[in-house]
Amino acid sequence: MTWRSIREWYDGAFLPWLEATLPEGTFLGSPAARWLIAAAVLAAAFLVLRTAKAIVVRRVRRISERTETRWDDGFLEVLQTTRNWFLLAVAIWLASLPLALPERAANVVRTALVLVALLQAAFWGSALLTFVITGYVRRRSDEDAATVTTISALGFVARLALWSIVALLMLDNLGVDVTALVAGLGVGGIAVALAAQNILGDLFASMSIVLDKPFVIGDFIIVGDMMGTVEHVGLKTTRLRSLSGEQLVFSNNDLLSSRIRNFKRMYQRRIVFGVGVTYDTPPEKLRAAADELKQAVEAQEQVRFDRAHFKSFGPSSLDFEVVYFVLSADFNLSMDIQQRINLRLVERFAELGVEFAFPTRTVHLARE
Repeated sequence: MTWRSIREWYDGAFLPWLEATLPEGTFLGSPAARWLIAAAVLAAAFLVLRTAKAIVVRRVRRISERTETRWDDGFLEVLQTTRNWFLLAVAIWLASLPLALPERAANVVRTALVLVALLQAAFWGSALLTFVITGYVRRRSDEDAATVTTISALGFVARLALWSIVALLMLDNLGVDVTALVAGLGVGGIAVALAAQNILGDLFASMSIVLDKPFVIGDFIIVGDMMGTVEHVGLKTTRLRSLSGEQLVFSNNDLLSSRIRNFKRMYQRRIVFGVGVTYDTPPEKLRAAADELKQAVEAQEQVRFDRAHFKSFGPSSLDFEVVYFVLSADFNLSMDIQQRINLRLVERFAELGVEFAFPTRTVHLARE
């Protein structure tokens, strides 16, 4: 049996019998028989839609419990926000199809369905945004609390924008001229933006910090001539704890417009230091001193030697320059290594008979 044969039976046999059985008369352009059919369609459609929703929700929940992905959980949360009044609105629209409603009544039904669909779409979108933001907050709450705060605030802004768009679409479907309203909001938004441009600049800078991540909480950074460890990244300001203990507060916009040196992301340190010996040191001891400088560096662990040279003739010393790399970003480790190198040089130069230079000045007195 095809749909066409069912339709022919309905129009040719069932509907005439039903119209002959029921009382005569029409309401809103449709006889009582069609209203009875519409009521049956309404009840059946609402029951079928609710049953289908329950079945789909149950199956998606089973799938989400067996898998480790998060997107099926998100789909389940979005699906669960489907409201019964939305299903009822769809059922009413289906029930109105057999009726020969006047144009005005049909437009009312269609407009009501569109409004309800827009409202339901707003609930779906809000649930999806909430799911994404909640998942991000759950993953990052322990390691980056400030970013979590910023993302939560941006999520509120996104939901506000979503509901604002839905409200404008609903007003437009109700026949309200939203063009003037949008234009007024645009002018008002420009005025607010001009009045709060510093705040908005810091807000967008905060978004840039969160998304681009030039630094995160716990990083040691230098901004201009100020330095400290990042403690908090807010919507307007970023706060550092300096080495001397006080808190440094930067506006996000000023911070991003400055040159930032992030020492937390160093993977090695380049160390350059110099040694000066006296001018009366003979050439053979200068060569031995250069070799000893190289050996003192290579004897250390977590170090890569670069060079050691007799660099220049200073005002009161013969100057050597040594360059090496500490294969770690730990500042304390680099200072421990430098200390061991210095102590070894003191011992070995004493054994070689090489004297460290200190600032001296020779004054020649002439008698007339």
